[in-house]
Amino acid sequence: MDLRIDSRIDLNNGTSIPRLGLGMYQIPDGSVAEHAVLYALEIGYRHIDTAMMYGNESSVGRAIRESGLPREDIFVTTKLWNDDHGYEAAIDAFQRSLDTLGLDYIDLYLIHWPVETRRSNSWRALETISGQGLCRAIGVSNYMIRHLDELLASCRVRPAVNQVEFSPFLNQTDLLDRCRQEGIVLEAYSPLTKGRRLDDGRVKAVADAIGRSPAQVLIRWALQHDLIVIPKSARPQHILANAEVFDFTMSDEQMAILNGLNEDLRTSWDPTNQP
Repeated sequence: MDLRIDSRIDLNNGTSIPRLGLGMYQIPDGSVAEHAVLYALEIGYRHIDTAMMYGNESSVGRAIRESGLPREDIFVTTKLWNDDHGYEAAIDAFQRSLDTLGLDYIDLYLIHWPVETRRSNSWRALETISGQGLCRAIGVSNYMIRHLDELLASCRVRPAVNQVEFSPFLNQTDLLDRCRQEGIVLEAYSPLTKGRRLDDGRVKAVADAIGRSPAQVLIRWALQHDLIVIPKSARPQHILANAEVFDFTMSDEQMAILNGLNEDLRTSWDPTNQP
């Protein structure tokens, strides 16, 4: 698989998304977030993933403007938070995010969580926003198969992306297969298990065999499964190391070892029982 830091995956609406992004979860607003984005863009990242709930949209937008890069070269994702579900509320929340980012448009807007009873009206709002040209693609996050089934039964615009926690230790193959059947690209957050399995002996053995770090092995695993992957870090050395995954390929045998590590480990929200 010949990949580069700027390699993209085509979405079902004719746009494309960079395969590697910088996750902004829990990165404080202000200089920390701004410097993280600026450094990531400097070394070749072209995909920044934020959310209203993260509280750092203003820093993301400021860094993008200060980077000097053409706006169309940078892919920006943000998300609708739970408190803002509903048709009018979602439209208002999108506009607040757009204003806070200080951008003319957003590349991908996601429903952050499948809030019961209100998510269908929120999706109608995203369809309206998409039709107005203010957002290049719309999608969902933390949607399990039944949430997708409900949405696909009634939507006018199919989601382009489903962003969920995904790693060898939470290898949701049924969900991945279903997304592929429906033309929805799966995006992996917390691909590094928030550090909880970086010392796993089997991961370390693969990493040692190819002269890479366990974190790099986990990111490359996601890339070789044709996923979008958004490791989070505010530290320059980690942002750089997480991007140094395009000059090696893991063998089928090494991938098989990692594929066998699933233990349904969730380090974030668990949407399994969300009605």
